[in-house]
Amino acid sequence: MQLLCNRLNSLANSEVTITSETNIISELSIDSIKLLNLIMEIEDTFDISIPINALADVQTVHDLASLISRIKSNQ
Repeated sequence: MQLLCNRLNSLANSEVTITSETNIISELSIDSIKLLNLIMEIEDTFDISIPINALADVQTVHDLASLISRIKSNQ
């Protein structure tokens, strides 16, 4: 989770304190290009593949961390 928060912090370029309940899109103003770059980094870091349709339910940092965990545990 900490790795994810640190990466989001560098992408967001904002003064928002990132917690598990931070909304990735509205609070951090991460656009689709930055989000896709983040997903590619996550896939490389955790050696997983995240289906694009799975991102539809991801709104908060916790949602993203849970998705990563679910995919990792299904490998």
